[in-house]
Amino acid sequence: MAISNQQQLAALALNIKQWGQQLGFAQVGISDTDLTEAEKHLQHWLEKGFHGEMDYMQRHGTKRSRPALLQEGTVRVISVRMDYLSESRQTMNQALDEPTAAYISRYALGRDYHKMMRQRLQKLIDRIQAEVALYPDADFTLRGFVDSAPVLEKAIAEKAGLGWIGKHSNLINRSAGSWFFLGEIYTNLPLPTDDKTSAHCGACIACLDICPTQAIVAPYQVDARRCVSYLTIELHGSIPEPLRPLIGNRIYGCDDCQIICPWNRFANLSTEKDFNPRHRLNSQQLVEVFAWSEQEFLAKTEGSAIRRIGYERWLRNIAVALGNAPHSPLIIEALQTKHNHASEIVKEHILWALAQQHKPPSNQ
Repeated sequence: MAISNQQQLAALALNIKQWGQQLGFAQVGISDTDLTEAEKHLQHWLEKGFHGEMDYMQRHGTKRSRPALLQEGTVRVISVRMDYLSESRQTMNQALDEPTAAYISRYALGRDYHKMMRQRLQKLIDRIQAEVALYPDADFTLRGFVDSAPVLEKAIAEKAGLGWIGKHSNLINRSAGSWFFLGEIYTNLPLPTDDKTSAHCGACIACLDICPTQAIVAPYQVDARRCVSYLTIELHGSIPEPLRPLIGNRIYGCDDCQIICPWNRFANLSTEKDFNPRHRLNSQQLVEVFAWSEQEFLAKTEGSAIRRIGYERWLRNIAVALGNAPHSPLIIEALQTKHNHASEIVKEHILWALAQQHKPPSNQ
């Protein structure tokens, strides 16, 4: 490595943070690659089977917790965060409190963040490369990731000073809450590192109490097999019947543990227009989105993270939510209409929903 002057490296680190903010990142931090404690936590989580069908969490072995195995020569990770919140806590609670409303996790209302953040990260990489290339015989590598490789992004971001991992397993920033995306750049540049953030959850267990399926089985321990986000996004088969009534009107993901978190009173609305809701996804009714044809689904989720679950799981999730809604002839008609055109897995959930709709009101 030709760049070894500490003053040069310190100046470069400062520039990287400034360039990152100019590109729309709310914060940039730098960490080393020692993730020993995080690796132990991950192994413990995997041994308990909390990852469910997410085989990719263990497929890559220790590459996830040892950055140099993923990108040879990596000694530092540049972490970035980008805020995405597009509406107030009150608005989200109102949507959750309306049982016929289709609640979609707020990170998925706008443009899929993966491509957008990768483009921004690449611009940051290009800027760093242009700067480092000015040094003679500079031998450097820079590789960006946005949820696209085995990376322990939250543990890395915590080491880089972007926040601390809360009891719900999300990263929390003291001045910005937790409504943000993360991205990383692996590099062999020996940049000065930032201090790890101390935790400030204290005795609060609001996230454990609010979880609709009690998926946060203990502080810092989430059993994904019970998590609404896992059930509606990651799970490919049938949603376990005992958990269906607990899902409520959440048809894609869940935000309850973030909405209730006291630190999110400091969260700011995002200035990124790409994260604004598309196709009224923040205010759709269950019956409306259940009536979408596959062509409509594909058209209205183009460029959205929602498209990854496909039309079948979309209908499966909405059928469950319709079953949880108050008795309604309109809902029953919608379920019966779709039943004739649905796949076997969707039919199963439609029949369950119809059974729920036909229960006496006192058993709702």
